[in-house]
Amino acid sequence: MKSSQYAALSKVPAITLGFWIIKILATTFGETAGDTVSMSWLGETTATAGQGGLNGYLVGTAIFLTALVVLVATQIRSLRFHPWLYWSTIIASTTAGTTMADFATRSIGIGYPGGSLLLLGMVLASLLLWYQTEGSINVADIHAPGTEVFYWVTITLSQTLGTALGDWVADGPLGYLGAASLFGLALVILALLYWQTAVSRVALFWAAFILTRPLGATVGDFLDKPLASGGLELSRSAGSAALIVAIILLIIFVPQRTLSRGDKTTD
Repeated sequence: MKSSQYAALSKVPAITLGFWIIKILATTFGETAGDTVSMSWLGETTATAGQGGLNGYLVGTAIFLTALVVLVATQIRSLRFHPWLYWSTIIASTTAGTTMADFATRSIGIGYPGGSLLLLGMVLASLLLWYQTEGSINVADIHAPGTEVFYWVTITLSQTLGTALGDWVADGPLGYLGAASLFGLALVILALLYWQTAVSRVALFWAAFILTRPLGATVGDFLDKPLASGGLELSRSAGSAALIVAIILLIIFVPQRTLSRGDKTTD
């Protein structure tokens, strides 16, 4: 395929209500699935060796990052938008974000505030470098391999930031359910700004994209954390299975079209 033809194709889905619903479910799945691997499976094994959860987070991160790199490479090599490939890559980024954030905040000792601030700086740096290199951070302009790399790096960092931010807020007096309500309210405010103001659609997109991650993280934690910690203590494996089934059904039944430069959400 010629480069001019490649440039005409978008590799990301339109930013619709269906997109946001799947994104929130994917981030919730990322929290429960990441915890299942790093804490329920690997964490128990390493704990018996006297190493706590350190290797659980490290091995979990290695597993999910490997899957993410493979999926991103496949996504970049693809010549058109494939819903299953795209959402699989999103899920890989959110599960990798869960284990990376947990490793940063819990294992290397910088805590939730330090991890959140560090990751926020990395997200902003990624967006700035992307803008300086490509002249735009508009997701409607993602048509070339170089831009896709910036897109997926920024997404993965934002997923990691969202995990740390969600854990930080939930660890305070609000708890998991209160934190989820707070992030849900923040998303409602962003929606109102979108419909009622002329605030940059690009800025609102990235703000919403980042905030959906702590919403999903806190909902996921609320579902699977112990009752004594304010959670429902549901099975992580069962919760992850239910979430992935819901995501699959939505991908099948919710229309998946590609994003175009003329979409209102990219103005």
